[in-house]
Order: sequence, then C-alpha cells, then structure tokens
Amino acid sequence: MSRNKKARVAGILYLLLIISGFIYLVFIPLELIDLQNATKTLENIRSSELLFRLGIVTAICSSLIFMLLPLALYNLLRNVNKVSAKFMVLFALISIPISFVNILNKFSVLTLINNSEYAQKIGQTEFQTQVMLYLENYNNGVQVSQIFWGLWLLPFGYLVYKSDFLPKVLGVFLMAGCFGYLITFFGGFLYSDFNKTIISDIVGFPAPIGEIGICLWLLIMGTNKLNFRKNKQ
Repeated sequence: MSRNKKARVAGILYLLLIISGFIYLVFIPLELIDLQNATKTLENIRSSELLFRLGIVTAICSSLIFMLLPLALYNLLRNVNKVSAKFMVLFALISIPISFVNILNKFSVLTLINNSEYAQKIGQTEFQTQVMLYLENYNNGVQVSQIFWGLWLLPFGYLVYKSDFLPKVLGVFLMAGCFGYLITFFGGFLYSDFNKTIISDIVGFPAPIGEIGICLWLLIMGTNKLNFRKNKQ
C-alpha cells in the first residue's frame, strides 16, 4: 500500500472517530441529559430510549475505531520515529478498556429504567438518585479517558512535526492539545469552576484544530506535501 493510501485510510478512520465522538459525547447528552434535573433526564431517556441506546452503540463503535486509528497512523508514521510511534499507539489503546468498562454505567441506567420493580422497591427518589449516580459515574469515566485522549496526541503531534510530508503547524497544535486535555482534567478535578474560566477556553482550543486539521489533511492532501516540494524543485 502506498503512503498516500495509508494516509487516506487513517483520514477516513479519523473522520469516523470525530463524527461518532460528537454524536455520543456532545449531541445525545445535550438532547437527553441534564445532571441538574433528574426528573427531566428520566423523562427524556424514557421518551427517547432509542436515542439513548444509539448513544451507547455509537460509543462502542467509536472505541473500536479508536483501536484501529493509532494502528493505521503507526503504519504511516513509524519510519519517522519508531519509539514515538509505539508510545502513540500505547497511550491510545490504554483508553479503550477504560471506555468499555465505563459504558457499563449506561447499561445500568437502562436496566433500572426497564425494570419497574426497582422503582417500586426503593422508591422514586432513590430510583432517580441511582440513575443520576450512574450517569455521573459515566461522566467521571469520560474524564479519566480524556487523560489518554490527550497523552496520545503528544507523540502523534511530534511525529507529524518531524515528518517531511505533513504540516508542522498541525503537529504543534496536536502537541498543545495534549497539554490542553491534561490541564482541563486536572484543573476541573482540583477546581470545580475551572470550566467557567478563560483558561479552560484557551487550553481547549488547540486539540480540535489539530485533530480536525490533520483529519482533513490526511483525507484531502494525503502525503502530497513532499511531492509538491519535489515538483517545485
């Protein structure tokens, strides 16, 4: 397989990852989940259970894609620096079992909602508390996964920066995105209102630029940057 084809395979996987991540991390939670309002959240899930289940399926698919993506990128970038390429794969794959175990929290929500005996035995208030606790635990699991979603960007960004066929500026954004993820996690963990600060907005800026940028570059340009230089010469 040519280097351009390897790049396009990685680009397709990256695009699928971005789309699936947006669906289950942003779109569906905004439609269904309000952690400040248990009654509304339960009503939303019950009335749109298929959408809630779609979020679970999408999360599973996203994790499977994230197993394949670093391997595709390793195949593309290993000749740049094999040690960095191995760390890139390692950090990405560590997040996979965390994500799969975390999804069990949403299965538990479905178990509670679809078994009326639980509500009858423990009472409506306790029932709502249990559901919201599982959803909170799920969010906590996502936060832990974000540590490794950030860490893998550091060697990945370095490989992009050191390659002679991908834009260095995207490598810089990817590496900065790593620290953005880490600052967001530890800042939010240590300071409850961190997400309301200007620092949170600033550190969250590089990662989406780097990831969406490299995704589109791999899809559209492939590895043609080097070819362009050669033709120019």
